[in-house]
Amino acid sequence: MKLAILSRAPHAYSTERLRAAAIDRGHEVKVLNTLRFAIDLTGDDPDLQYRGKLLSDYDAVLPRIGNSITYYGTAVVRQFEQMDVYTPNTANGITNSRDKLRANQILSRHDIGMPATTFVNGRADVRGAIERVGGAPVVIKLLEGTQGIGVILAPEAKVAESIVETLHSTKQNVLIQSFISESRGKDIRALVVGDRVVAAMRRSASGDEFRSNVHRGGTVEQVTLTPEYEEAAVRSAQIMGLRVAGVDMLEGNEGPLVMEVNSSPGLEGIERATGLDIAGAIIDFIANQVAFPEIDVRQRLSVSTGYGVAELLVHTNADLVGKTIKESGLWDRDITVLTLHRGSGVIPNPRSGVALEPGDRLLCFGKLEEMRSMIPERRKRRAKLRKLPKEPRQTEA
Repeated sequence: MKLAILSRAPHAYSTERLRAAAIDRGHEVKVLNTLRFAIDLTGDDPDLQYRGKLLSDYDAVLPRIGNSITYYGTAVVRQFEQMDVYTPNTANGITNSRDKLRANQILSRHDIGMPATTFVNGRADVRGAIERVGGAPVVIKLLEGTQGIGVILAPEAKVAESIVETLHSTKQNVLIQSFISESRGKDIRALVVGDRVVAAMRRSASGDEFRSNVHRGGTVEQVTLTPEYEEAAVRSAQIMGLRVAGVDMLEGNEGPLVMEVNSSPGLEGIERATGLDIAGAIIDFIANQVAFPEIDVRQRLSVSTGYGVAELLVHTNADLVGKTIKESGLWDRDITVLTLHRGSGVIPNPRSGVALEPGDRLLCFGKLEEMRSMIPERRKRRAKLRKLPKEPRQTEA
């Protein structure tokens, strides 16, 4: 396998470990500076220039893109995708994970446990937002902060209002989250590779610090996750479109609460805490995928005129309830069920004999007009009629 590691820090621990792991396994690997690429759209096929020369062929690319160059870096990754070069982390996945609000919106759609979160734009809305997340103390987060920077604990509502007002005055967007007191100063980092957690550690803050990041003096220890925590980590990474990710979770009284999904997780802390060859696991996964790579199904299936991908919800009173997929008539309408989502579970490529239940969500490919006809119209709000004034208004002559 010929692998390119996109990194501006070739001597960083994570980059060196990944490079060494690839060489140890007999792969050809190069570390390429993300900012030295030029995207070439002049020819018939998508291409890339590197340091002014046409880029040679690669089997796979592993992005290690810093926050400060997310836009340009994801554009380069997207070009590799258009060139059919395998990447474990898609450009969309990296972009989604970098924006904390967008990430929370996506994860909440899939029933992932998270701390209660709100997003407001003005000071007048802060007090109500604090009440909706359970009251003070609350955690205030910058949307694009990293390594614990831009994470503030506000002990009182008035303090929170002042902090948010100050940050808004500097054109910063922030989230307001509930403070999970039972996990104060501790969290779990799970390293997901493919469809499994390859390592996990518990990070503990130092002294009175409530942020557990290693960069802020926190300590780490190896931890064995329960199936519940493993499932939350793997599902979160997959939902974000990331096959290599660090998933940060709080240990809530009712189970795991996902805080963040990191598309370029550092390896130093977790490798030293666990003694495991995580870099090797990442390289092995990529090598296995090169021969049978994943593709962006939605993009590929949406290029046929009149066809596309859509999600159909089986409502309680729908005619589909109790029928099997074969009996549903979907095939006769040129609609194929790709996956069936039932509760927190997913049934890929469901068989024709699977009976449909209320609340099932069917990810389908087929004729868009046929699928639109199966979606019930939304109930419109009834317009309120104002009472006529007692006397007609006087108009000027």
